[in-house]
Amino acid sequence: MPTTCLPPQFFKRKYNAKIGIGARITEVQKTFKALFNLEKEFLPNGAQFDRLFEEGDVLEVGNLRFEVMHVPGHTPADIAYLLNKESVFVGDTLFMPDVGTARCDFPGGSAATLYDSIHRILALPEETNIYVCHDYPTQHRTHESKVTVGEQREYNIHVKDGISKAEFVKMRETRDATLSMPRLILPSIQVNVRAGELPPPENNDVSYIKVPINQL
Repeated sequence: MPTTCLPPQFFKRKYNAKIGIGARITEVQKTFKALFNLEKEFLPNGAQFDRLFEEGDVLEVGNLRFEVMHVPGHTPADIAYLLNKESVFVGDTLFMPDVGTARCDFPGGSAATLYDSIHRILALPEETNIYVCHDYPTQHRTHESKVTVGEQREYNIHVKDGISKAEFVKMRETRDATLSMPRLILPSIQVNVRAGELPPPENNDVSYIKVPINQL
């Protein structure tokens, strides 16, 4: 069943929540500030977020202890959160075993880097739970969100044990070359780099999402 994601600014305004992201979001911001020719006031320094997480940072919430793992490849900024050394939230790095792995053809992406990042995750104990960000179920199952490291190592169609880095890179780059642009990528990027805020209104008090006609 599809779900609706609430933007981070909703939680910030309603609950005074803080917004954090991987520190290398600044690289992503620089890339897309140039692509979309964003206003000069938009600074690609990560200041739109309350905290920029680095490899090894720890976030504690009650009895929950999250350790930050920098796992680039899909984008330069991707991070995973290891919870109490029992579960890991991997974002777009890994999918369910029958789906495989994230694409790497976005700016700053790298199939070789993604392979290394995934194998850091798969080096965790086999019983560690992996929670995926997206799922694209086949006709034989419903949506799922959790799998173990051991199951990924045994069954993941892209990175199970025995698949070499060279094999993965060739497969991933060949596959990525056939993929179309995600339908909502252009508007979502322009909001994501602002920590969920819309672009500022122009002199007519209207905010605009840009489409770079001759850049893609």
